[in-house]
Amino acid sequence: MNNPHHPILLVEDNPMDADLTKRSFVRRNLANPVEVAWDGEEALSYIQRWENGEPRPVAILMDVNLPKVNGIEVLRKFQSHTMCKTIPVIFLISSDEDKEMLDLPRLGVTSYIVKPVNFEKFVAAITQVGLRWSALDATVIDADPGKPIEIFG
Repeated sequence: MNNPHHPILLVEDNPMDADLTKRSFVRRNLANPVEVAWDGEEALSYIQRWENGEPRPVAILMDVNLPKVNGIEVLRKFQSHTMCKTIPVIFLISSDEDKEMLDLPRLGVTSYIVKPVNFEKFVAAITQVGLRWSALDATVIDADPGKPIEIFG
């Protein structure tokens, strides 16, 4: 059965950007909890947590420029792990110039959001990862602004 309480994993080293992202989700009444990993190494530690039975996230929003292990390396490790490779990863980039420097389709990234993140762009990005998203049997229910929005996983 689908569970609206599967988290969204936000991998972001900038506390201000993480706070803005979480506030955007709260303003739009996102029902899913948001977990934050503050660097690439911490993001990779989630693999063990998921193997131990913690709920996998319905999506991962990840900054490209992370300390300890950069976002591209984290993405490669997630993609090589059978438990993680179906989780949609949405890169957070600083500008459209960053997008042009990265070959996102070659990396397997079908969606990105230019920071700061807002909820409408997040929903649009989730829509863009449709095939991967449907592989998780997940649905985005776009409710009116006063009603919680649930992303099932």
